[in-house]
Amino acid sequence: MRPSISDVAKHAGVSTATVSRVLNGSNSIRPHTRDKVQQAIDELGYTLPENNNAPKLFGNKLVMVLVPNIDNPFYSGIVKGIESTAKENGYAVILTNTQGESSLEKHYLDLLKQKQVSGVISLTPMMTQQTLPDEIQKLPWISCSEYNPESPVPYVSINHKQAAKDAVLYLVSKGHERVALVTSDSNYLYAQQREEGYRSALQDAGIPINEDYIQAMGDIDFPLGELAARRLLTQPEPPTAIFAVADMLAIGVMKAVYQMGKEIPKDIAVIGFDDLPLASMFIPSLTTIRQPTLDMGKTAMKMLMKKMAGEDVTSQIIHHTLMVRSSAK
Repeated sequence: MRPSISDVAKHAGVSTATVSRVLNGSNSIRPHTRDKVQQAIDELGYTLPENNNAPKLFGNKLVMVLVPNIDNPFYSGIVKGIESTAKENGYAVILTNTQGESSLEKHYLDLLKQKQVSGVISLTPMMTQQTLPDEIQKLPWISCSEYNPESPVPYVSINHKQAAKDAVLYLVSKGHERVALVTSDSNYLYAQQREEGYRSALQDAGIPINEDYIQAMGDIDFPLGELAARRLLTQPEPPTAIFAVADMLAIGVMKAVYQMGKEIPKDIAVIGFDDLPLASMFIPSLTTIRQPTLDMGKTAMKMLMKKMAGEDVTSQIIHHTLMVRSSAK
């Protein structure tokens, strides 16, 4: 006999309502409780029943978008693009905040297999996507921004390595040889590729790479940019320019620079990445790499519709732009 939700609840020592909330991706469940429920699901081999009659409010026109951190403003542009194209074609979009948890992704994969949703667009980290089974390639699932390069799952993204290289070479063209990197978490493919671009630019320019100039902060929170800048600017020979892999880090860098009594770009140049709306609002305005997030979202939704129609889908790389502003002139 296949296990039921009641069996999972009993095995985990929680209520059936708690199991249901975990299965529905609710953020109200404590991580410890979610882990217990997920362990029970794995140990019992529970899956959604084939005859699951959960109401399909939009028939077979419901698309799920998996976002690793809904607080990150970068994702809003992509989601707007997805929603715009979805609405034009009669689809509804449901947003889920995965917080980088692979167990939630596997649950949403079950929903897709059970046809509770028509398709999935995933914005989650590469390392999370690597835990998904190979069968995902046969399902209507598209990766956007982040993707697993070893997976056949179609994706839309930019050339992160080349974009970072463009940013650093621009700094070099302005006479900077002591260029620092503020990066985030290597679990993200973009962080890996942007660091590769940073290193490649310096190598091409014949500038030795100073490992002390590379600050890996683990995330892109604003205070981490501040901390990274303080570490860099208190070195015996501080950098004259800083390239941050995200605008939020770059803005934190700029705050620390000013608090330390230095001027941008006179004393130190700063370049970010993403071109969030905040980037052009600061004084000085932030030089940054623009990702065409709206187009990325629209393209991802168009690719998903083709996949849902059984058509072959090819991955796409969309062009980036270096937005030169006051922080690095």
